[in-house]
Amino acid sequence: MSDFDQHIFRLPRPLRLESGTVLPHVEVAYHTYGRLNASRDNVVWVCHALTANADVLSWWPGLFGEDTHFDPADWFIVCANILGSCYGSTGPLTPNPETEEVAYQQFPLLTIRDLVSAHEALREHLALPRIHTLIGGSLGGQQAVEWAIQRPELCENLVLLATSARHSAWGIAFNEAQRLAILADPTYTSATPNSGAAGLRAARAVALLSYRSYEAYSLAQTEPDDSVLTDFRASSYQRYQGDKLVARFNAHSYVTLSRAMDSHNVGRGRGGVKAALGRIRARTLVIGITSDVLFPPSEQQLLARHIQGATYAEMGSQYGHDGFLIETAQITHFLERFYAPTYVSQPAPQLSV
Repeated sequence: MSDFDQHIFRLPRPLRLESGTVLPHVEVAYHTYGRLNASRDNVVWVCHALTANADVLSWWPGLFGEDTHFDPADWFIVCANILGSCYGSTGPLTPNPETEEVAYQQFPLLTIRDLVSAHEALREHLALPRIHTLIGGSLGGQQAVEWAIQRPELCENLVLLATSARHSAWGIAFNEAQRLAILADPTYTSATPNSGAAGLRAARAVALLSYRSYEAYSLAQTEPDDSVLTDFRASSYQRYQGDKLVARFNAHSYVTLSRAMDSHNVGRGRGGVKAALGRIRARTLVIGITSDVLFPPSEQQLLARHIQGATYAEMGSQYGHDGFLIETAQITHFLERFYAPTYVSQPAPQLSV
């Protein structure tokens, strides 16, 4: 039951979304690594972030892979591409199998709870009764915490990095700024896979300012030549990163998934955030990043305070929000302490909801 190739799971029935819309044909692309042990208790499920894919070994090296904390030699690792993405799962560019039509900007609204519904359907298909560790950062952490609330008995350990219980007004504003850039591209409404590419390039440049930090830009992108008057190193970096995303992603998925992120609120319909987090029964490790301006540590501290018995850890990093992908040595250190049988949980600072 291990294969580094991508697999496709077709849901056996239509998927009703939180909005009430029904997706009649849903496919989920996923990867698995390693093998289930005899007791089927070595499952690690990874929920990925906004523009990542199901191949976790390719984008989280240092944490997943040979000789890392989550080594496929020891664990059965599952990572599924989220609905709305463009890496194999059903999304805005997926043709309707009955009509061959592509939805593009007419693709229905997805919420974090819809993404979790697809994960749950895949878990049932794979016949995995329990998850040893459910882990995710950023939008991936939003999925993980939502899933742990929906199915409190499902996972033994929950690891949340640089994420929140509810997407903040600050985060929503950043996402809206990026969508405005895409919607300002006159090609976005044309029915082609590459429509909105210039807008997506600009959106990525906006997003980077929330992913990194003042310190990171100062250290890496400050112009060394005082005589330069234009085409600064920082300007070139923004254009380069925009071009990289356009080469591997599309504007329609970006709009769809940023809106899904905005929908994140574990307290919706559950009596508020505190009550919802109180449903979680997994042993939980919450990790914040000192320089994260998109998901500041106060948001992780809130999670840890209201999840029963949760452990809170904070890592220093110059990389801002992207530190959850980069600082794998620090993350490994926290994980080793968390899993150690003699480790005593550290309470989060006292915060109010």
